[in-house]
Amino acid sequence: MSRILITSGPTREYLDPVRYLSNGSSGRMGSALAAAGLAAGHEIIVVSGPVAQPYPDAAQVVPVVSTQEMLDACRAAFATCDGLIAAAAPCDYRPQTLATQKIRKTGQPLELRLVETPDIVAALGSQKRGAQWIVGFALETDDIQRRALAKLRAKNCDLIAANGPRAIDALSTRVRLLAPAGDLVAMLSGSKQRIARQLMAIIDQRFARPGCA
Repeated sequence: MSRILITSGPTREYLDPVRYLSNGSSGRMGSALAAAGLAAGHEIIVVSGPVAQPYPDAAQVVPVVSTQEMLDACRAAFATCDGLIAAAAPCDYRPQTLATQKIRKTGQPLELRLVETPDIVAALGSQKRGAQWIVGFALETDDIQRRALAKLRAKNCDLIAANGPRAIDALSTRVRLLAPAGDLVAMLSGSKQRIARQLMAIIDQRFARPGCA
């Protein structure tokens, strides 16, 4: 049995007390991966942004809102885990300043200055040790394979699942699973539950080791 950390869902970066930047990630893939991991006999920790999607009762779920909160929760958990599956879609940017009151219409354009949020997978990749492994996800709109491989290498991942924007909030999808050398490990398609089971089987074959890190 391995202890596996899964990130899931979106994050939110607030502009003011009621508005935020986010995306349409549903958490379906994260939930499917949690169920597949439990079915394979693993201990599962899910760090999840705000979603309506339920997670399996046997999974330990840590709810977060912002990208920084997701990173903090992952850092706390990853040290005791054998591996990470980074299926979340955290915001890449946040407002430089947070308005303390609701931003109201003035009849004029509103300019927002955005700054980058922390890169969760890169941060965890830099602290990976020993036999720990990381499987990332890369959602790209163009040149999917090249961009996914660049992310894999820059973030110290062991595998990366590449897909396109049609995967967002979808019941089924298609992903290319790529290795650091650039080879295609597998092309997975179908329901997210089916893909999660296939991906977990590949993870078990390549990485799973008895005991916790």
